[in-house]
Amino acid sequence: MTATALPVIVVGAGQSGLAAARAVRDAGLHPVVLEAGDRPAGSWPHYYDSLRVFSPARYSAMPGFPMDGDPDRYPTREEVADYLDHYAQHLGVDIRTHTRVSAVEADGTGFIVHTAHGDAHPAAGLVAASGSFGSPITPTLPGQESFTGELLHVAGYRNPAPYAGRRVIVVGGGNSGVQIADELAAVADLTLATLAPVHFLPQVIRGRDLHHWLEVTGFDHLPAAWLRHIVRKPLVLDTGHYREAIESGQVERRAMFTAFDADGVVWADGEREHVDAVVFATGYRPNVDYLRPLGALDENGLPLHVDGISTTHPGLVYLGLEFQRSFSSNTIRGVSRDADYVVGPLAAHVQQAPAIIGL
Repeated sequence: MTATALPVIVVGAGQSGLAAARAVRDAGLHPVVLEAGDRPAGSWPHYYDSLRVFSPARYSAMPGFPMDGDPDRYPTREEVADYLDHYAQHLGVDIRTHTRVSAVEADGTGFIVHTAHGDAHPAAGLVAASGSFGSPITPTLPGQESFTGELLHVAGYRNPAPYAGRRVIVVGGGNSGVQIADELAAVADLTLATLAPVHFLPQVIRGRDLHHWLEVTGFDHLPAAWLRHIVRKPLVLDTGHYREAIESGQVERRAMFTAFDADGVVWADGEREHVDAVVFATGYRPNVDYLRPLGALDENGLPLHVDGISTTHPGLVYLGLEFQRSFSSNTIRGVSRDADYVVGPLAAHVQQAPAIIGL
């Protein structure tokens, strides 16, 4: 069987995987999408209940497939999940849910993709599109192992109801941390703990949403190397509500505590305080551990790539990584541009590969 007769396997059926599948199909190849979950919606169904996209619907859609409804609204978590589900149906490509990829190994010019079910799938090429939000990052502080309260990452948080009347600390000064702290403050004794003051970015400028200006100024398309010098700290998109909540004391912010003890935390000034729960809104790392057997990751488990194209294995590309090529690389509005970019050399590799043994 020739390389072009084998599929290009796409790992993940969220926004990145679906964008990849469309680009692979448009390049004349056969995409097969392997998704660990029960629907082609990525991580969206698992985020906290009140989450809304930070960009209006008109900037939160795949090319040629706009979201229904008011284009200036900020879609809910459920709306985005349903939208991706509908987009997957629209594509009509081979998507296999309940199929978790466990390992990938090289096989001639292609790959063998192993799943948790014990199956092995030969592939002419591979798109690692499991995104930037697969593995929660939880810091470890002194005394944390002896803390008897509740510890969770925002990935496991759904809504404030279980925390009503309790003493809660949210750790993290990014969008998720500030949003969750704001809603918890209405029902709990809440403190937002951050390493530095929270930095805000206006959601609306001169009557237009920020994302309009990102597009018309070209900022959305700036190379990643530039962005790493420009965007040096977390920025919270805000209409003014969150700034007011923190400045008024409705949401208390304190400098990060330094340690845990058995039933609470120790603040930088030495104060010890009882705490019922700590919610870490401290980010994620890409979930690409299945590529470890391939040798495609660095010592920290991060992809070795340039602009999404593997520097270790021809025929392997990435999609949906933060700042992969631009400011919008891990967003719905930006991932399709990156898909077209990385699938070009992927398709060239597959079409130039010699005959290999397949099914």
